Amino acid sequence: FADIFYNNCFKNGILPIVLEEKNIHEINDLALEGIEISINLEDQQIIAQNKIYKFEIDPYRKHCLLNGLDDIGITLETEDKINLYEDKLNNKKWHVPDKI
Repeated sequence: FADIFYNNCFKNGILPIVLEEKNIHEINDLALEGIEISINLEDQQIIAQNKIYKFEIDPYRKHCLLNGLDDIGITLETEDKINLYEDKLNNKKWHVPDKI
C-alpha cells in the first residue's frame, strides 16, 4: 500500500492487511472457490480452510479499530483529564476571566 492510502484506511475504519504475496494468492484462490474467510483482528489472524495467516498491526491502531474510535473518539477518551486541566487553568491568577 502507498502510505497515504494505508493511513487513510485506518481513519475510515478499514483494516489494511499486509501479507506476503504467496499468502495473498492462497487466500484469493480459496475465496474464488467459495471458501469462507474470517479475519480476527483481536488475535491478528486470517482464518481460511483451517489455515491461519498471521498479520501485524500497530497496537494503537488495533485499539482504535476494535473500539470504533476516530481522532475525536480518541480525544474524548481523555475528556476527564482535559476537564481537570481546564479547571486548573481557570483557577490560575494570571488567567483572564471570560467576563470582565
